[in-house]
Amino acid sequence: MDTGLILWVAVAVVGFLSVTYGISIYNTLVQVRNNVTKAWQNIDVLLEQRHDELPKLVDACVAYMTHEREVLNQITKLRTGYDEAKTTDEKTRIENALNKQLGRVRMVWEAYPDLKASQNFLQVQGRVSAVESSIADRREFFNDSVNLYNIQIEQFPDFILAHRLNYQRHPFLEIPDELKQDVKLKFA
Repeated sequence: MDTGLILWVAVAVVGFLSVTYGISIYNTLVQVRNNVTKAWQNIDVLLEQRHDELPKLVDACVAYMTHEREVLNQITKLRTGYDEAKTTDEKTRIENALNKQLGRVRMVWEAYPDLKASQNFLQVQGRVSAVESSIADRREFFNDSVNLYNIQIEQFPDFILAHRLNYQRHPFLEIPDELKQDVKLKFA
């Protein structure tokens, strides 16, 4: 066999393998990006439900929480910002801020025994709590998807193609510090 032909075949095989490997990396990047999008779409439905309940919760609280009007106004502002947000990153940042504000509201509820006894408040709080439970389940799946995505776009050699395609890190949905603390049970 001719040395030139062997060299040409070797270059062709290396070229074919390089293109195939590049396609494999690209397909993996598309898959992890779409998993994050799918996970966000699943959680977004629940967040919309919670956001629909928040004005009712705020209305139930307004009469009792005159001193905390700033917190309630901030929640309303964040809810509006969420509706206007275009990207998953924007919505994630707003949702993290909203979770922090809701944590503050939960602490304030404890200071208003009349509010906690209000039937309207209890009904709305029950609906919000049910949605919160579902959100917690979806948050775990979303954060797992984001973690896999972030790892994929940062590993070698995937990061080369990810950088060229302008893939950026996704933020995680955070759990407010208030929800991480131990619950103090009081027995009479």
